Amino acid sequence: MNLSKGYLLALVTIFAYLSWQLVVPFLQYVLLAVLLAFVLFPLQKRLEGRISPAISAFLLVGLAIVGFIIPFVLVAAVIAEDAADLLQEADPETLQFAEIEELIEEETGMEVNLTATLADSAEQIGSIVLEQATAWFSAVTHALIGLGLALFLLYYLLKSGDDLLAWIREITPLPSDVQDDLYDELDEVMWAVLAGHVLIAIIEGVVAGLALFAVGIPNAAFWTFVMVILSLVPLIGAPLVWGPAAIYLVLIGEPVLAGALAVYSAIVVGVADDYLRPIVVDRYAEISPAVIILGVLGGIYAFGIMGLFFGPVVVGALIAILEVVDDNYDRLGGESGTT
Repeated sequence: MNLSKGYLLALVTIFAYLSWQLVVPFLQYVLLAVLLAFVLFPLQKRLEGRISPAISAFLLVGLAIVGFIIPFVLVAAVIAEDAADLLQEADPETLQFAEIEELIEEETGMEVNLTATLADSAEQIGSIVLEQATAWFSAVTHALIGLGLALFLLYYLLKSGDDLLAWIREITPLPSDVQDDLYDELDEVMWAVLAGHVLIAIIEGVVAGLALFAVGIPNAAFWTFVMVILSLVPLIGAPLVWGPAAIYLVLIGEPVLAGALAVYSAIVVGVADDYLRPIVVDRYAEISPAVIILGVLGGIYAFGIMGLFFGPVVVGALIAILEVVDDNYDRLGGESGTT
């Protein structure tokens, strides 16, 4: 290696590291933009036949807001409403502490002042909440900036996606046929994960959630969201929610509703999992449940809640890359990279 090449490689390394440091704080939002762009890019190509790339990209960003951002905000609003209800139920005025204090004194002979104790505890909790307010504000600000960045990146990924792909192909030191194999494998794996697992999870969660609404389970919207998330994990899924919900109905004296919920969920959700999932997955590459479990759990640890989607895609992409390497390694060993 001569001095000029060494200097250029050093510059690339330094600025790649600095760029990585800039990206890391918003990595999950960058990945979100890439994932949305991948899903929406086929629509972008169709729309470009009728309208300009800029307008079609703008319309699809609007679709992403309506289809992804707004549902997330609505779920957050449901959770906040549930928390407010819990706080209201904990109001001393509604808990009749005087009767509880009298009962304790009659049974034990000890005088207690639950109201004062609760007030002291509330004061301490209030101090903790106040200390955390700044952290919460910072987190919300970071999330808003991150979502704005994701939408901004999504627009340009859609608008200039062809140019970006052409640039990637140009700088990638692999023969064109190997690049074709690599991108085809990645495309199959990503659609297998998104259509065969994410889409099915949404269908299963929503179908089971309708039953929760029908039988009157409290906070059914929140638990529907939980079922969607759990359904991403094979072999576990929605039964972790509708099963306890059926038990809850039995405990409150509604065995008929409990039976109806259990039968409906077992049959309808089971059909979706046993028949719909294979139909969708058969169109794409087959992904082992072990890959999905590893991707989901590792993704949550690495990226937070969005890791439920990123994790399986990343692990699946690694498998696709390894398959391409295995198919072409010997041939590439004797070639210099050309495009």
